[in-house]
Amino acid sequence: MMRRVYLDNNATTPVLPEVMAAMQPYFGEEFGNASSIHHHGQHTRAAVERAREQVAQLIGARPAEIVFTSGGTEGDNLALFGLFGGLLRAGDHVITSAIEHHAVLNAAKRLEQLGCEVTYLRVDGRCLVNPDDVRAALRENTRLITVMMANNETGVVQPVAEIGKIAAEADIWFHTDAVQAAGKVPVDVGEIGCDLLTLSGHKLHAPQGVGALYVRKGTILTPLFFGGRHERSRRAGTENVPGIVALGAAAELAREWLARGGAEKMAALRDRLEQGIVNAVEAVKVNSAGAPRVPNTSSICFEHIEGEALVIALDLKGLAVSTGAACSSGAIEPSHVLTAMGLTPERARASLRFSLGKQNTAEDANFALELVPETVGRLRDLSPVWQQRHSAVST
Repeated sequence: MMRRVYLDNNATTPVLPEVMAAMQPYFGEEFGNASSIHHHGQHTRAAVERAREQVAQLIGARPAEIVFTSGGTEGDNLALFGLFGGLLRAGDHVITSAIEHHAVLNAAKRLEQLGCEVTYLRVDGRCLVNPDDVRAALRENTRLITVMMANNETGVVQPVAEIGKIAAEADIWFHTDAVQAAGKVPVDVGEIGCDLLTLSGHKLHAPQGVGALYVRKGTILTPLFFGGRHERSRRAGTENVPGIVALGAAAELAREWLARGGAEKMAALRDRLEQGIVNAVEAVKVNSAGAPRVPNTSSICFEHIEGEALVIALDLKGLAVSTGAACSSGAIEPSHVLTAMGLTPERARASLRFSLGKQNTAEDANFALELVPETVGRLRDLSPVWQQRHSAVST
């Protein structure tokens, strides 16, 4: 059988065995509805509340401030639209960045259609938002700032604590999408100073279809949909108990992993892979080199290569990577993140994202270092532009 190595963990992560074991009983004997008051219901209710504590501990929150959702997209939408109609109204001003996940960007565009004014902040060549730009964008009618904690394509960690201070000084609500940060770097909602924070299970080795939104005590949200009084009337619907239990287990494992220095070890493996590619392949550049990044992510531009062609060629050899955000796969337009950083459309399309997970090993990195230079060379041999460039250099 062909060996397969998965380096696309920013798209989704495999469920860890410990997480699978924790959730397994809730597909069978522990089947009760967590809202029922009998024995079966109270057993599952206890499991949900334990998971709430585990998630809260991962981000330095109180359990009562955790709302379980179906994932990052719902969390981001609940944050933005939950504020709209109550604390946020038509005519109010929202500040966000040009590099946000589409769950935030498209929600912001919808807020514009509903009458809000939205400022989309630019980033520098390293993919960083400047806190001074946030401060300069403030208006009398600014009510919300939403800036992600870590970018899903480049891994760059934004100065959210500084932005949180600006929001607090101006008495403005602050939301951060921490989907790509939680479980990879320490996250503390108190240090960040945010009112709302989004995380997603399938980015930290829990299953797809579960996530959480941190809602600071005193923050009033209008529900996105209506039904029962689940999640303290903030998110109606019978709880996804297996998914919630899994998210709790994954959060606890992530907290222990961070305490053991897991992030530092992962960063060393990422850097080894990154430097190995730079040393072995000519005309490559690490996007966001030198910027603070989560430890698992590397975005690399391979000049005169079509990124999608390289992804397919590597996959045929057993290596899974991506050109960027999984939710934008197949898009004709180049990455909005990379072009916002100043890359040309051609270089944005020539960029690949390598993202490690807790299951990846040094052998996986070695496998990638064997395949990438060989595959890039083969594709460039077929490129008239590359051949013309080499002919010009040789003459």
